[in-house]
Amino acid sequence: MPLEFVRNDITKMKVDVVVNSANPRAIVGGGVDRAIHKAAGPELLIARQRIGNIATGKAFITPGYNLLAQYVIHTVGPVWQDGKHGERELLADCYKNSLQLAADYSCKAIAFPLISAGIFGCPPEIAIAVATRAIREFIDEYDLDVYMVMFDRESFKISSSLFDDVQNYIDEVYVDEHLAQESCNNYQRRREREAALYRNRGTDSRSLDEILNDMTDTFSEALLKLIDAKGMTDPQVYKRANINRKHFSKIRNNQAYKPKKSTVFALSIALELNIAETRELLARAGYAFSHSNVSDVIIEYFIKQGKYDIDTINQVLFEKGEPTLGV
Repeated sequence: MPLEFVRNDITKMKVDVVVNSANPRAIVGGGVDRAIHKAAGPELLIARQRIGNIATGKAFITPGYNLLAQYVIHTVGPVWQDGKHGERELLADCYKNSLQLAADYSCKAIAFPLISAGIFGCPPEIAIAVATRAIREFIDEYDLDVYMVMFDRESFKISSSLFDDVQNYIDEVYVDEHLAQESCNNYQRRREREAALYRNRGTDSRSLDEILNDMTDTFSEALLKLIDAKGMTDPQVYKRANINRKHFSKIRNNQAYKPKKSTVFALSIALELNIAETRELLARAGYAFSHSNVSDVIIEYFIKQGKYDIDTINQVLFEKGEPTLGV
């Protein structure tokens, strides 16, 4: 049930259903609407005409015809005025109603464009925020893979202030590489002080950092102990990590499981581990933070800031052309 941002032509997505940002009238509009109709063939317009006019926020389903997808869901996004005319609510309805239709038709994977962000004038950062919130709320209850499809970088924008903060952090890390080494040395000294304190205090109360340090477990065993220490359930973790249930089941049931580095990061975000704890979990899988890797630096930035929303992190990674977390 992950949410993945991809750069692709939505008509080429190999999913069960693609969503069309449709014209409210039974005609072929521009942008995504025109592209989907062109790829699907003339039968799609005939099916669309049978539906008639579509009210803003509503959704209807037709066959996909010549598309790779079996179905097309047609939904009409709101035209952005000033944000004070229910635009956000109507936009959220587009996603909710489309997702419910997909579930009703037993679809397992659905691809969305960024609805209302084109000629309808919705600011991209608002369109993205509304979309991710509505999708997350739905896939918390339904087993559905969701793709947000962007044709180019210009159609996808994140908050300029957040982007600037992340970029400044990346620049600082690359320019002042010696700071990273100093941080590592400070970390080692802090760990030594914590270990000495623990030996002297004569108590069984231990931090997560100390629990991990004492472990000789495999990655899978260490992860499960961390989940217990955090007082979280498996579904809470894999949903927050943007990992589907099937993938998480492999982690739980295979003690020799070897995760990708991105999976370790996703789970660290889900568990809200600090930098030291994330380093330890990475080490369990044979990895380490690398300041020569842009995605590592971005993730490090968010963890140090105590910001653990995986969708926001993935939006920044996507904007930077880096692989996203989870899935």
